[in-house]
Amino acid sequence: MTDTPQTEDPMVAALLRERAGYVGRGMDDRVTQVDEQLRLRGAEPPVDDKTQAPALRSTPPKGRRARGPEQA
Repeated sequence: MTDTPQTEDPMVAALLRERAGYVGRGMDDRVTQVDEQLRLRGAEPPVDDKTQAPALRSTPPKGRRARGPEQA
């Protein structure tokens, strides 16, 4: 699982998951917006995530196939 803090508030938990996704994709402007919403709900956003580089995928997800060459 993840090392995100556990919370009783489902909205805060959803915002933390959403934030983790934005951090993973390097979407800093969206991370800032989610941080603002967390503060409005009385939760302190994590500070160590923003320095991570976006994850790059080199293989297709499980259950999917890479696109083959086009055939005429």
